[in-house]
Amino acid sequence: MATKKKAKRKLIAVLVVLAIIAAAGIGYSVYRSTRNAGEKTITVGLVGNADDAIWDAVQKELDNEKAGIKIEKKAFQDGIYANQAQANGELDLTAFQHYAFLNQEKSEKGYKLTAIAETYISPLNLYSKKYKSLKDFKSGDKVAIPNNATNTGRALKVLDAAGLIKLKDNTKTNPTVDDIAENPSGIDIELNDPASIINLLPDYAAGITNTNFIIDAGMSADDALYQAPIDTNNKSFKPYINIIVARSDQKDNADYQKVVKAYHTKSVADAINENYKGAVVPVFKY
Repeated sequence: MATKKKAKRKLIAVLVVLAIIAAAGIGYSVYRSTRNAGEKTITVGLVGNADDAIWDAVQKELDNEKAGIKIEKKAFQDGIYANQAQANGELDLTAFQHYAFLNQEKSEKGYKLTAIAETYISPLNLYSKKYKSLKDFKSGDKVAIPNNATNTGRALKVLDAAGLIKLKDNTKTNPTVDDIAENPSGIDIELNDPASIINLLPDYAAGITNTNFIIDAGMSADDALYQAPIDTNNKSFKPYINIIVARSDQKDNADYQKVVKAYHTKSVADAINENYKGAVVPVFKY
């Protein structure tokens, strides 16, 4: 009889413990739901996944500040579609383009989008899986460059700086192939989708594309055959500084400014430097 009573007491004790655990679990779920309900989700359009670590650092800063903001990253293959989605109200912010690209998009499509912060400057470099030196290029070699107007111009400036071509005016903001004065190397320049250029390298002599696509492909800026020098104090680089963009009627949104404040911190600058191994240069003060 005593044994039965003892077993019964143990069973009751176990049930009490289970009830406490269940109550705690329910309490935490209610707390989490309440906390999440108070959070504001801000969707940020990116191109590729190269900046994920940077935006994770931004989220950490927001959490440390108890800002009540959750960043939701949405990756696009092409910035044209990201801008379209933002203009249609599907995104709150974008963070993939520079001033020149944004201004071109606004001019062509009438988007009411505004830069609310600067992030970093990313060079376009020349990559090759065929050659080790600029001296190796020969007449008829195919070189792929981006097909959007602003990056076409930047890529032509890289080829000019590398000595493969000579532009009529290398200070022009957006030169085109019609602005090529001389082609001493005899290369054939072909315009391609920036995201596809890395995959073309086995068949092309070389290619120029954005650093984020290089990172996404598991490569490094150090793999470049030719790296264009960066000078953040040079005003000619201003059009190519990357920016965070909002719809114009939301440019003063208080929550967006919290995101900017979180981005413009040392920890995010460190994340940029670590993520891009010095190939991308933060331009903000912190």
